[in-house]
Amino acid sequence: MSDADFLKAPFPAPISIEADLSGPNRFVNRELSWLAFNWRVLEEAENTRVPLMERLRFLSISATNLDEFYTVRVAGLRELAQAGNTTPAADGLSPADQLTLINTDARALILRQQSVFTNLRDELAGERIFIIDADAALSDDEERFLQDTFLQNIFPVLSPLAIDPAHPFPFLPNESFTLALQLERSKSKKPLLALLPIPQQIPRFIRLPSDDDECRYMALEHVLLRNLSSLFPGYKLKGSCSFRVLRDSDLEVEDEAEDLVREFEVALKRRRRGEVVRMELSTGAPSALKTVITDALDVRGDEILEIEGFIGMTSLSDLISDDRPNLLWPVFTPRVPERVTDHEGDMFAAIRQKDMLLHHPYETFDTVVRFLQQAARDPNVVAIKQTLYRTSKRSPIVEALCEAAEDGKSVTALVELKARFDEAANIRQSRRLERAGAHVVYGFINYKTHAKISTVVRREGDKLVTYTHYGTGNYHPITARVYTDVSLFTCDDKLGRDATKVFNYLSGYAEPEALENLAISPLSLKQSLLDQIAAEADYARAGRPAEIWAKMNSLIEADVIDALYAASQAGVKISLVIRGICGLRPGIAGLSENIRVKSVVGRFLEHSRIVCFGNGHGLPHKKSRVYISSADWMGRNLNRRVETLVEIKNNTVKAQIVSQIMAANLADTAQSWVMAPDGTFSRADIPKGEFAFNCHRFFMENPSLSGRGSAGASDVPKLTHTED
Repeated sequence: MSDADFLKAPFPAPISIEADLSGPNRFVNRELSWLAFNWRVLEEAENTRVPLMERLRFLSISATNLDEFYTVRVAGLRELAQAGNTTPAADGLSPADQLTLINTDARALILRQQSVFTNLRDELAGERIFIIDADAALSDDEERFLQDTFLQNIFPVLSPLAIDPAHPFPFLPNESFTLALQLERSKSKKPLLALLPIPQQIPRFIRLPSDDDECRYMALEHVLLRNLSSLFPGYKLKGSCSFRVLRDSDLEVEDEAEDLVREFEVALKRRRRGEVVRMELSTGAPSALKTVITDALDVRGDEILEIEGFIGMTSLSDLISDDRPNLLWPVFTPRVPERVTDHEGDMFAAIRQKDMLLHHPYETFDTVVRFLQQAARDPNVVAIKQTLYRTSKRSPIVEALCEAAEDGKSVTALVELKARFDEAANIRQSRRLERAGAHVVYGFINYKTHAKISTVVRREGDKLVTYTHYGTGNYHPITARVYTDVSLFTCDDKLGRDATKVFNYLSGYAEPEALENLAISPLSLKQSLLDQIAAEADYARAGRPAEIWAKMNSLIEADVIDALYAASQAGVKISLVIRGICGLRPGIAGLSENIRVKSVVGRFLEHSRIVCFGNGHGLPHKKSRVYISSADWMGRNLNRRVETLVEIKNNTVKAQIVSQIMAANLADTAQSWVMAPDGTFSRADIPKGEFAFNCHRFFMENPSLSGRGSAGASDVPKLTHTED
C-alpha cells in the first residue's frame, strides 16, 4: 500500500532527531518550502503520464510562479537585508541567510527549467512541432510570410533605442524582455549600441505556414534578428544578447491616504518603477553590452543570472494550441448540478430545497454567476451584497451587479483594492460599479478583505429571505475552470444573519457580535481553530477517538503549528493536505509523530480550504464538526485579513465534504507528494500493479453529493474511477 494513501495507510514510524525542538528547529522556512512546491510543479513538466502540451504548460507555470516569488518575496527580503535587518524568521534564518539559500535553490531550479525545456522541445519535434532559431533554413514561402508578418504586424509596434550621450538608457518595466545590439555603420565603421524592447502585445512565437500537420514556430526575438536591416538600415550586427528584468512589485500604501483609490493608482505607477531584483542575461554577451546593461540597471552579483538557453519561459504557454487535442488533457465539461436542472435553472428554488455545496471546476462556476444574474433580474429581490477580491476583466458578476443597481436594487460591493497584481483591474471595476449606482466600499486600510461572500435579499410573501453564498475561491469565472474550490449556497437564517453582520463590519467598522455559524478573522477565526484543536487533544487524553483532517494551500502560522504539535503529542491523529507552503515538520518523535502531510499537484490547482474535527468520534463520522474557509493558516490570513470560517450543519453537505472531497484527497496516490520531517517532498511510491487513485479523475466522474436531486448523506459514491 502506498504511503500516500492517508485514508488507509498507517501513520509512518516517527524519526528521532538531535535538535532543540522547542526553538526554531521545529519550523520549516517559508521561502524554501515555497521553492519546494515550485519544484513539484516543475516535475509535473517531466511527468510522462501528463500530456505533452500540458507538460509545457506546467513548465510555463513554474516560471510564472518563480517570477512572482522574486518580485514580491525576494524583493521584500532584499529590502530588509539592505536595511541591515537581522531579525530571524520563525525558523531562525535572517533575511540575508534566506537570500543565500534562496539564490542557490532558485538557480538550480532555473537550470532544471532549461533542461526540461530542451527535453520537451525534442519531444515536440517528435510530434512534428518545431521551435526553430534565427539561423534556421526557411523555404521561399516561409521567408515571404515572415517578411510580411514583420512589416505588417511587428514593425509598427517596435521602438529601437540608441544608447549614447544624447539617448540615455531608457526605463525598462517589470518583466520586460529586450534585445541589446552592438552595431557598426557599414560605410564609416562607426559603432552604435542599441536596445530593441520586445513588445509584450505581440505573441512570443510566430507560426510559419504549412500545408500538412507540421508546425514550425520561431520566437519573436529571432524574427527581429532576421530583420535588423529594416530597423537599422546601413548597419551591420557585430554582437547581441537578450535580457529580461524583474522589478520589486511589492506595493506600499500610506495608511492615512485620504483617497484610497487615488493612492493606489499612484502606488501602481511606483510599482512599475521598482528596483531590479533579478536580471536574466543570455550567455556570451559582448562585454561592452553587458557592462552598459548592468551599470544602467544597477544590478550586481547574485541579481544577475546568465542563461544558456531560452529566456522568459512564462511565454511558453503561447505554444499551447487546441490544434493537437491528443497532446492535451481530454476535454472536460463542468456539470450543471442535477438539483438546479430539476428546478429548470431556478437557483432560488434549488437552494430553498436544501443547502447545496458545489465543487468547482467539476460543477460549473456558471451556477454562481447565474445566482447573481437571476438576482439582478428578479423583481422580488430588493438587495444584493458582494465581496470582490479577484475577478475577470469582463466580469459577468460585475455586469450583474451593475444591472441590479441600474434597476433600482440596493447593491453593495466590497472591492478589495489590495488584491496583489489585480489592483488596477479592481479600481476599474469599482469605478464602473459606482457609475451604475452601487454602493462601493473598500473595507479596511490595514486589513485585506479576502472573504468570499454574496447575499441576496428576496421578498417572499410577507417576509424577506436571505440567500447566501460562501466560497473558498475568488469570484473569477476564468480561474474557476482550473482551481478546485467549494461553494456553499444556503437560505439558512443564521448564515444569512452572519453574512449581513460581516458586511456591516466591512462597511461600517462595527464589530459583529454573536455570530451564530461563522468565525471571522482578525476577530475570532484563529481562536476558533485553536479551541477546536485543543478540544481534540482533550478527547485524546480522555481516551476517546481524536482526529483532524485539513486541506489548504499554506500552513505557516506559528501558534497554529504549535497547537497541532501539542495535539499530536496528546494522541490526536492529524492528516494534512497542503498544496504549497508548509512550515510544520511531520513525523518527528516527541513533536509530531501523529502528523502526516501530503501535497496534491495535478491537472487542477488545489485551492479549497477545509477542516474536519472528529469531535470525540473520529473521522469520518456524522457527528464531526466540519468547516469551509477562505483562509489559509498563515499569519496574514488569521491576523491581518478579513476571512471566514463557516461551519457546515447540513448532513448531506457534511457527508460530501468528509466522505467525498476530503476522503478522495486523502486517498489520492496518483498525484500526491509526501512530506518528510526535513521539509522535503517525494512523489508517492505506487507499488507495481497497484491501482493509482487520482482524486481529480474521481471528481470528474462523480457529481457532488449535495447537488444531486434527491441524494442524502448515505449516498456517498465509492472512491474509484475508470482506468486509462
